Amino acid sequence: MLSQRVLKSASSLMCRGFSMGQIRRQGKAPDMAEVRNRLREIVGASTNWKDHQQALAERASLSQYLAQSQDELPAKTMKDSAVEAHLPLGTQPALREKYLNYHNSVRFGRILEDLDSLAVLICYSHTWNKELKRSPLSIVTALVDKIDMRKNIIYPDCDIKFTGHVTWVGKTSIEAKMHMSQYHNGAYTDVLDATFVMVARDPENKRAAFINPLIPEGPEEEAIFQQGEINKKRRVELSTASLLKVAPTAEERTLIHNLFLNTLDTRTVSFRGRILPPNSMWMEDAKMKGLEICHPQERNIFNRIFGGFLMRKAYELGWANACAFGGCRPTLVAVDDILFRKPVEIGSLLLLSSQVCYTEGMHIQVRVHTEVLDPLTRQHSTTNVFHFTFRVEKDIPAVVPQSYGESMLYLDGKRHFDETIRTQN
Repeated sequence: MLSQRVLKSASSLMCRGFSMGQIRRQGKAPDMAEVRNRLREIVGASTNWKDHQQALAERASLSQYLAQSQDELPAKTMKDSAVEAHLPLGTQPALREKYLNYHNSVRFGRILEDLDSLAVLICYSHTWNKELKRSPLSIVTALVDKIDMRKNIIYPDCDIKFTGHVTWVGKTSIEAKMHMSQYHNGAYTDVLDATFVMVARDPENKRAAFINPLIPEGPEEEAIFQQGEINKKRRVELSTASLLKVAPTAEERTLIHNLFLNTLDTRTVSFRGRILPPNSMWMEDAKMKGLEICHPQERNIFNRIFGGFLMRKAYELGWANACAFGGCRPTLVAVDDILFRKPVEIGSLLLLSSQVCYTEGMHIQVRVHTEVLDPLTRQHSTTNVFHFTFRVEKDIPAVVPQSYGESMLYLDGKRHFDETIRTQN
């Protein structure tokens, strides 16, 4: 859980920081529209496409304000980045249409967009220099480490509150944790916890830039910071043990071989005779694909496609695949390890491929891979990989790999599912 002491004190701390103090309305926390407007002010972005390009071109002059080392920057505390923002679905009915889905609940893809915007603002709150009108830093999403759902139902007509703050800082990277709650039956109840990892780059988003160090205050904040160190170490270990780099473990090899043996046709003495076991489906038949043409409307403040938009599209495709596979409406359990490998340029052809890669009990693990297609060279470049864990209220078929590549996807999905279950227990 997040530091409740830090988060509960967020509202009283807003006036100390630039982020909320400058956009607070008569003592009220800002809504998400105001959060995005403030982000545009921070970097000098425009809502007009033509002016936006010119404004970003002028950002190059801000490079002179970048620190040459982290030692040059003043240390900040967790309170300095504490942010609270509201999504007034209850008090502003006109806003509900954007967030409503046909199940009379909230579109979770829209929540992903809001979390991404808020994480950026939290990190700018940590790095803000009040002597400057604009920030020389370009802060972008590197990784969504984890989103854990505490509640399956998000009401479309009740106000939502987001709180968050920076919990760990490296030399050029920042971990931000956020908490979302919803006002229902007279009180706010927990909905989700999210951990994002952001990176700071120069004004033109070309190279890494130094950020302010973080000084924990007291044993509780020290424990939060140390958890950030543990999270970083875990991410390095998972990357090192990736199936794209090293062979599966002995236990995993045995698992795959047993899956293979279960699909052999006993009527033939052949390794090629494969049959589908009862109540199961080939992985090849558990796919769903999509295509997005990346228009300027979906750009972020740095003139690239908004990371929240990519998350929303990937989530909705993954949800649709889980729905088709399970034969009923799935609920989200967790979002795990969303990696942003490279930015998506405006005008790109974005290909999305969703694969049910692992199932266990009533759970469905879905992997969504996105890549950009260059229509001139016909080359494909991976931009993102997403992992979603869903749950349904009925028995589901087992997904079975056939090829070695599918077996690696199966094991990768099992690893993510096991990690999700372990952290939730």
